[in-house]
Amino acid sequence: MSKDLPGAAGDLAKNYPSVWEAYAALGAATAEAGNLTERERRLVKLALAIGAGSEGAVHSHSRRGLAEGVAKDDLHQVALLAIGPLGLPRAVAAGTWIADVTK
Repeated sequence: MSKDLPGAAGDLAKNYPSVWEAYAALGAATAEAGNLTERERRLVKLALAIGAGSEGAVHSHSRRGLAEGVAKDDLHQVALLAIGPLGLPRAVAAGTWIADVTK
């Protein structure tokens, strides 16, 4: 699995497979803990990444969203929705990070 992960995440998975497996199991357990659809979970995770100001996570969730069939416009709307709670600068930054992946 580590060969599919870019950068530091791939390195961690390769160097510490038991840690990565535990992390992946936690992710699966949280995904199954409620009734959100896969699409809804992806958009929420994108929003959380934007809120955290994590460019790498925004890139990751945008890439994964596209691979899962989420429309580019929907990904960009998540950045627009950030304007109110997070402010224009954070939302604009997020929009550029999403555009890095959707162009």
